Amino acid sequence: MNKITKSIFIVAIGLLLASTPVFGQIKWNSAYQAYIDQYKDLAIEQMLRYNIPASITLAQGLLESSAGRSDLTRSGNNHFGIKCHGWTGKRTYHDDDEVGECFRAYDNAKQSYEDHSRFLATQSRYARLFALSRSDYKGWSKGLKQCGYATNPQYATKLIQIIELYNLNKFDKATNYDHFMARHAAEDTPGPDGMLHVIKAYNKNYYIIAKDGDTFKSLAKEMGISSRKLAKYNERNRKEHLSAGDVIYLKKKRSKAEKTYKKRPHVVKPNESMYSIAQKYGIQIKSLYKKNKLPYDYEIKVGDILNVY
Repeated sequence: MNKITKSIFIVAIGLLLASTPVFGQIKWNSAYQAYIDQYKDLAIEQMLRYNIPASITLAQGLLESSAGRSDLTRSGNNHFGIKCHGWTGKRTYHDDDEVGECFRAYDNAKQSYEDHSRFLATQSRYARLFALSRSDYKGWSKGLKQCGYATNPQYATKLIQIIELYNLNKFDKATNYDHFMARHAAEDTPGPDGMLHVIKAYNKNYYIIAKDGDTFKSLAKEMGISSRKLAKYNERNRKEHLSAGDVIYLKKKRSKAEKTYKKRPHVVKPNESMYSIAQKYGIQIKSLYKKNKLPYDYEIKVGDILNVY
């Protein structure tokens, strides 16, 4: 290898090393974002009660549970990898540092989040963390590693990467949270894919998107709302078949769309119905007919202009 070739080789290697992170870079993915949407209000609730940054709780939950998809989470609702030390409750067994280690198990995610907060708040080895500012997520991340929460040498770095990639520290400034979301988003056992139906807010209401195999009965059990009420809120019969992608509201729909649509009428597109349009904007179908002065037997056509506010 001549001097010129050798110099080019050295520069190339240098550039490669410079572009490669010391620790594996956390990349954005939809499963992580869905987990955040599902549990952010619960994390804020815990922060306001125990003074643990919501960003730290969410980042640990994401990392320890693989965004709710780990075997430990699916079998025991354990979102934080907490083992059985001093635990007298339900338990499950998984391979970790050793084969068949004992981990705490819970009835639902809410119990796991609550136990995680108590675990940090009541153990003396974590006491110094509570002297840190709630906004100091880097200090909390490094402190958790130093206090022995995890054996992975990359633990603090990964928490910081997750927090910064998903801008989780914005939740550390919260002074309130959505009580409905905090209660309903975490009361039940995750489904086969590790995630509950993600509850989203829209038009002063809440909704979920139906999956294959869902029924009003199964959704009612998950959400803690009677199937009769759930069907009524969505102006359907509780025995009706649900299709994947159906929007299912969790409270009675409003009589008008969000204010942003005050001067933005809906233009009917192919395959739309009065019902699908009402669901799209989170409004009652009778209100849609009424505000457009249409008889209930009117059949809409592509290109019709409908007021939704």
